[in-house]
Amino acid sequence: MSGYYQGLLILVGINIIAVLGVSILTGFTRLFSFGNAGFISIGAYTSAILSLRFHVPFLPSVLAGAVLAAFIAFLLGKLTLNLKGDYFLIATLGFGESVRVLFNYLIPITGGAAGISGITPIPGNQLITVIVFTIICIVIARNVIYSKFGRNIMAIREDEMAAGAVGIDTVKYKNFAFTFSGFFAGLAGALWAHYFTFISPIMFNLDKSAELTI
Repeated sequence: MSGYYQGLLILVGINIIAVLGVSILTGFTRLFSFGNAGFISIGAYTSAILSLRFHVPFLPSVLAGAVLAAFIAFLLGKLTLNLKGDYFLIATLGFGESVRVLFNYLIPITGGAAGISGITPIPGNQLITVIVFTIICIVIARNVIYSKFGRNIMAIREDEMAAGAVGIDTVKYKNFAFTFSGFFAGLAGALWAHYFTFISPIMFNLDKSAELTI
């Protein structure tokens, strides 16, 4: 397989991982978020900095990026998930843009607008590595959707008031979905950083969030 087609498949796999998070949040919980690019950038920068400056191995640095993005998503969900409709969407949009601007100005840490280059590439066969990550994420997402958790978030999607009336803690389950979404986005961002070996804040603007939602 030529390098061009291999590169396309790697990008498809990385984007599938990111979209799985969007699917759980928007497709199964009906929460629209424009903060996905922010979580992707958190995963990318965390993994890049750990591997490049602290010489952390590939796998731990990638997982650290995903976990930090999930933790930030959990905290953001605590603050915003009581908002309804467009207000939640606007809050997440503001979060995504704030993260991008923050990375622009943290020049000693993130390199500012110039970004970070020379990131450790994905070791071994990059395509196989991304395929393995993608399959694992698809299995996790499928198990989540067919679990009690999945049934509860689908109940919230269909009728949040009715779901609350039968004892489902709607805010709790929406926050779990938001956290899952942040984890997958952070993982995709970490893989993105190690594939391109270069990242800059402009790569994670509002257009990226809209692209994933579409």
